Parts: sequence; structure tokens; C-alpha cells
Amino acid sequence: MKIQYLGHACLHIEVAGKNIIVDPFITGNELASHIDVNSLKADYILVTHAHQDHILDVETIAKNTGATIVSSYEIVMHYGAKDLQGHPMNHGGSWQFDFGRLTYTNAIHTSSFPDGSYGGQPGGFIIESEEGNVYIAGDTALTFDMKLIPMQCKLDMAVLPIGDNFTMGIDSAVIAADFVECNAILGYHYDTFGYIKIDHAKAKEAFSKAGKTLHLLEIGGSLEV
Repeated sequence: MKIQYLGHACLHIEVAGKNIIVDPFITGNELASHIDVNSLKADYILVTHAHQDHILDVETIAKNTGATIVSSYEIVMHYGAKDLQGHPMNHGGSWQFDFGRLTYTNAIHTSSFPDGSYGGQPGGFIIESEEGNVYIAGDTALTFDMKLIPMQCKLDMAVLPIGDNFTMGIDSAVIAADFVECNAILGYHYDTFGYIKIDHAKAKEAFSKAGKTLHLLEIGGSLEV
């Protein structure tokens, strides 16, 4: 499994021959100006919640690629009304896709579309595949629900928000890594704008002291799980 960081909370995941885009916010992110949204490949688009910094490029990518949008019932119905293909899910539910088993997890945050309309309840995703198991937390606070994840599967990587203010910060994310029993962490949702800028060296040191590795990729950079 290959994970590419496309800035903010956006990921491109290649697994089982399929291309998955998570929370596309590219054209509105100055730091990701070198990423061409129209060249992205996608069979699926995973959406954790309806805030603009997670859905801005959903329609463009879905129209370009014919990708299936996977998210909460409310978000999928929103895009279904725009004639875009979707697969609705809800918290605790799982589905066997052609790339692996996907579970929609709890997250503590808010969710509304840019026009203020209801965006369902926020969530995260667990991808279980023959190439590895990855937890994508979405925008969330630290929550004891994370302790349930290692009861279901052993993670190879956890993708956690670390920018603070709107989500967990570094200290809470270290605890979250303990809760999900994973020592390999990919940080996201940081540096995009002033509220969530972090000190990279201090962040990596905090995880290192806890016996964990924090990966902070350059936008466009990737790693193998």
C-alpha cells in the first residue's frame, strides 16, 4: 500500500490496484499549488465530514474519474442529488470493497457543508487489506473510542490530525497512538493556515520519546505501508 500526502488532510492511497482519494482539499490550499487536481486518479473518494477543507475538490475529482464517493449517508445523499455515484455508510459499519474491508469509525468534531446545511456526523475510516491496515482518524478530538480499534484489527499505520485548535494536537495524538496500539504515525491536518502551524522538530521528538515514529511528508511525498 502506498500513501501519498496531498496536503492538509488529503491523501492518495494505492491499494490492491485501486486509487483512493481521501478528503480532497487541493485547489484551495496554497501549499499544494503544485498538485494538479485534474490529473489525479481515483476509483473511490473517502470523505470524513462535510467541512470545506475536506470536500472542496470532491465534485471535480468525481466528475473527472467517475469515482464512488464513500461517506456518511447524508454526505453521499448530498452528492447523489448532483448525480454523483456514492456508497453510504454510518458509524461502526463495514463493507467489503474490491480494495479491502472498510469500516466507518467514530470521530468527535462537527460537520456542515459550506452553506451551513447539515453534513451528518463526522467519522474516520479503517482500511483492512492484504497490503496492510491503516486507520484514518479524520478531524477528531482524542476519544476513548480509539481503544476499540486494536480489538478489531492490528494497525500497520495510523493517520492522525496533529495541528491542534480544531483537532487533537501533538500531545493528544501521542496518546491516541497508544490507544490504537500503533507506533507508525502519519501526521496530517497541520500547517495549512495559522491556527494549525506546528513545530516539526518538537512534534517528531514527542512521538520519539513515546517510542513511536511520526512521519511528516512533504506535499506530494509518499511512503509505503
